[in-house]
Amino acid sequence: MSKVVVDVEGRQVALTNLEKVLYPEVGFTKAQVLDYYSRIAPVLLPHLAGRALTRKRYPDGVGGQVFFEKNAPRGTPEWVRTVNLPSPGSSKGRETIDYAIVEELAALVWTANLAALELHTHMWRVSDDDVALPPDMVVFDLDPGPPATIVECCQVAQSLRPLLEADGLTPYAKTSGSKGMQLYARAEAFASAQETSAYAKGLAQRLEKEQPELVVHRMTKALRDGKVLVDWSQNSAAKTTVSVYSLRARPRPTVSTPITWDEVEGCRAPEDLVFTSDDVLARVEEHGDLFAPLLG
Repeated sequence: MSKVVVDVEGRQVALTNLEKVLYPEVGFTKAQVLDYYSRIAPVLLPHLAGRALTRKRYPDGVGGQVFFEKNAPRGTPEWVRTVNLPSPGSSKGRETIDYAIVEELAALVWTANLAALELHTHMWRVSDDDVALPPDMVVFDLDPGPPATIVECCQVAQSLRPLLEADGLTPYAKTSGSKGMQLYARAEAFASAQETSAYAKGLAQRLEKEQPELVVHRMTKALRDGKVLVDWSQNSAAKTTVSVYSLRARPRPTVSTPITWDEVEGCRAPEDLVFTSDDVLARVEEHGDLFAPLLG
């Protein structure tokens, strides 16, 4: 196993197997993954700060074995912030989880070196004294059931936007980097994940009633063909959603990318809203962080 130790803002980080191809279809290597995360860090890190991180790791690339990792792994550097939090509903019967929180460039580089291509976060943050706070965001995960695509997701997003605005919320859109998209809004008016979940479920049900040919709010697969699932359940305190600016494990290194409402309204084909790592770096150079208002 090839290994090199690099200095990242005064931290010593060991990098391994930089030549390994993690996206075989396009020959995108681990070194390129590290390069992307290092360059996107100025806009990504503020969205990860204070959030317990779940990593989706692909040690053999996007076509190989994959596993979700919530616990900070053995060998986590002492300078990576970790926090022990309750784990209600854990599928592995754990009472608590030692989460890693990525708040500095060195921690992000260390995470990327684990082949953690995808970064997933909760809708809540952790306080400076390691206590889980109430949610600061509400999310609507729009997931198309084939043959529906992100084009139909954009139609649903445009219907959802005025409902949120009527309630005093300002929605921001991003692609999932995979098939669908998400809408986020600040959630200062909500005291708990139960409240944000109930609110999101209510709007999803309203949209389904108004547009039954396009929208479904239940996950039952038999109901989803050709429709868009408005997944309100992502607001559960136990669930995570892919972070803005995270890579996705698709054939190409696509990214969960902030988009403008003009782009949502102008989407006519799925490829209109597919952005790779290079595309996203160029977009940030041009537009800055379109998700910055969500930082509060």
